[in-house]
Amino acid sequence: MRDEITIGARLRALRRWRGLTLEELAGLAGLSKSFLSMAERGQRALDRRSHISALASALRVSETELVGGPHLTADPVQAAPHATIPAVRAALMTNTLTAPAADRARPLDELVTEIGRIERSKYKHETVGEKLPALIGELHVHACAPADEAAHRAALHALIEAFQTATFAAKDLGYGYLAAIAAMRAAEAAALLDDPVAAGKAATLRIHTMPTTARHETLAAAERAADALEPHVRDDLGVQVLGMTTLAAALQATVVHEHGRARDWLGRAAELADRTPDTPGANWGAFSASNVGVWKVALATERGERGGTLLELARDVDERAIAPRRGRHATFVADVGRGLAREKRTRAEAERWLLRAERIAPHKIRNSGQVAETVAVMVQQNKSTAIGRELRGLAARMGIPH
Repeated sequence: MRDEITIGARLRALRRWRGLTLEELAGLAGLSKSFLSMAERGQRALDRRSHISALASALRVSETELVGGPHLTADPVQAAPHATIPAVRAALMTNTLTAPAADRARPLDELVTEIGRIERSKYKHETVGEKLPALIGELHVHACAPADEAAHRAALHALIEAFQTATFAAKDLGYGYLAAIAAMRAAEAAALLDDPVAAGKAATLRIHTMPTTARHETLAAAERAADALEPHVRDDLGVQVLGMTTLAAALQATVVHEHGRARDWLGRAAELADRTPDTPGANWGAFSASNVGVWKVALATERGERGGTLLELARDVDERAIAPRRGRHATFVADVGRGLAREKRTRAEAERWLLRAERIAPHKIRNSGQVAETVAVMVQQNKSTAIGRELRGLAARMGIPH
C-alpha cells in the first residue's frame, strides 16, 4: 500500500519537516499558496514535472522522496514486472565493456534478432525479465572478444538497444537510479563506436533519466544533442533518432515554462516526421507523425491544459497507428484522462479514458505514478459522495486507499 494517498500528503510532511509555511514554500517554488494548500489536502493533483521539480528543489529533497518510490500491491499484474528488476540490475552492474560476466554466448546474429523481438513484443515487460539480462551478458562477450571489427560494432549497437530497453523498463517502474545507470552504459558503448547516430541514441536516454531538479541543465543537454546530430542525419534511422531528441527538447522546454522554445522544437519534430514512414511500431523510439501527435497531447498535459483542449488534440491522433506500441498507446490515453480529470465537468469522461488506458497496458498504468496521483485525487475529491465502482476498482488495483 502507498504510505500516503497523494503526493500532496507527502508534500505536507516534507514541508513541515523543513519548518516552512505554505507561503514560504510557495515563494521558493514559484507556485501559488492556494494551489499548494489544495494539493496538500488532496484537492489538486501534483502530476506535472515542472511542479514536482520546483517543489523538490525548494524542499532540497530528491523527487523520489516527494513522489514516492516503487510500490508493490497484491495485484500480480502490478507487482510482477518488479520481479524483473534484480536480474536487470545484476546484468547492468556485473558486465563491463572490458570484462563480461558470462563466459559464453550464442551467435551474434541470433542475439541481434532477439533484441528486435523484445522491442516488438506485445508484452515487453514480461520479455524484459525473461530474456534481457542474459542478452546483455552475451552481447558483452561479443563486445569484449569480437570476431572482427564489424562484429565489434554490431555488438555495441545491439547493446545500446538493450540498454534502451533496460532504461525505460526501470524508469516506468520507478527505479530512476537504475534507468540512469542503463543510460550511462549506453553512452559508454556509443563512445566506442564514434557514430553520431549512436551518440544521439545514448544522449536521448541520458536526457530522459536526468533528475527533474536539473531542469535547465537537461534542456541544454537536449538542445546540444539535437544540434550535434542534425548535420549527420542521412537515413530514416537518423531522422527517427533526431526526431526523438527534438521531442525530448520540447518536453524539457515545457517543463521550464519556455513554451515558445517548446513549440519550435515540436515544429522541428513535425517536419522530421514528414521525412520518415508513419509506422510507430517499426520506427526507433516509435518516432513518426502519429507519435508527434501523441507528444502534443503529453506536452499539453504537462502545461496544465484540461477538458476540451485535450480532447481536441486527441482527435488528431490515429490510435490504430500507435496501437502496436501498447505502452505508448496507454500513456497517450492516460494523458488525456489526466487532463480531463482536472475539470469537474469532464471527470466522468476522465474515468473512462483512464480505465481504457489500463485495459491497453495494465502493467504500465498500474505502475504509473502520474496516473496514481490523478486517481488518488479523484478519490479524495469524491470522498463525501459515492464514487464510481470502476474508479474504486482501479484505485484498489493500484494500492490506493479508496
